[in-house]
Amino acid sequence: MLKCYRFLVTGGAGFIGSAVVRYLIEASPHEVCVVDKLTYAGNLDNLASVAGNPRLLFKRADICDARAMRQICKSFRPDIIMHLAAESHVDRSIDGPDAFIETNVAGTYVLLQSARQYWQSLSTAEQARFRFHHVSTDEVFGSLGDEGLFLETSPYQPNSPYSASKAASDHLVRAWHHTYGMPAVTSNCSNNYGPYHFPEKLIPLTILNALEGKPIPVYGDGGNIRDWLYVEDHARALVQIAVSGQPGESYNVGGASEKTNLEVVRCICQLMDEIAPDAAGNPHERLIVLVTDRPGHDRRYAIDASKIKRDLGWVACETFDTGLRKTVRWYLDNPQWWKRIRSGLYRGERLGISA
Repeated sequence: MLKCYRFLVTGGAGFIGSAVVRYLIEASPHEVCVVDKLTYAGNLDNLASVAGNPRLLFKRADICDARAMRQICKSFRPDIIMHLAAESHVDRSIDGPDAFIETNVAGTYVLLQSARQYWQSLSTAEQARFRFHHVSTDEVFGSLGDEGLFLETSPYQPNSPYSASKAASDHLVRAWHHTYGMPAVTSNCSNNYGPYHFPEKLIPLTILNALEGKPIPVYGDGGNIRDWLYVEDHARALVQIAVSGQPGESYNVGGASEKTNLEVVRCICQLMDEIAPDAAGNPHERLIVLVTDRPGHDRRYAIDASKIKRDLGWVACETFDTGLRKTVRWYLDNPQWWKRIRSGLYRGERLGISA
């Protein structure tokens, strides 16, 4: 019989977090408590499809608030804490690193302390069942050359304020496991894409600019390479890691879909030509504009996901082509979601040029 767990998901109204929550509610019997501060990237609309489910509880709280975190742990009594709450956009970290240090480093510390206090209050059987799952990024490993892949054992070489803050949080989680014995696992993922992605990121920004006939900015020469992972594949992986991963281990999650930024943008333009052609019949690629590169822009990321496949049986279901088509279709079919953002919260302006 399938075990039923109580998941506390920090950042559960964000892009990846909400995909995890929707998956947990729609495809499992698990109970979920979402903790989210609802900053600019946290959006309750992301959870609208599951909002009325009795297995879902929402708490608006900041992970830096120790009292709130202790109280939520005490009242909800989670079996698994999945930690996704984070400031996550590299460009914003260049403009304002303070928020990244506060949330990603100090916030993770506060959450770890609250989780440890809660875990220590549990019975022996409950302690054995408990997991703290920290969700991180491949950016902590730095920039790859033309060859090779990031492994779980790759050295940490973060190059942006964002990746440095995530590297620090990874190390804190490892230390809390090894020092205090708290059962913790870490996962590092490649670039996610899919529905509900805040439109400051490359793929949704490109889709919406193409739809609106606006210039599509591509940094530098467009040759920076990322490994793309469909967010719903990632959500399945995260739940699998949380439930079946071994304490003290880390797991890389990737989509085996390396593309240059320019290739990604051109693929989107071609899909837009097919699905939502320009009224005058002009190709969307005419909108592509190469702009000054981001400071310290890592050249290439790529993940070796063989460990999670071998140890936990996870594989991605979507190829880049199938996932991108679903993503473009979703944005075209859900203007009510992104128009509220484009109308005021974020209008597509350039970020990350203050350095």
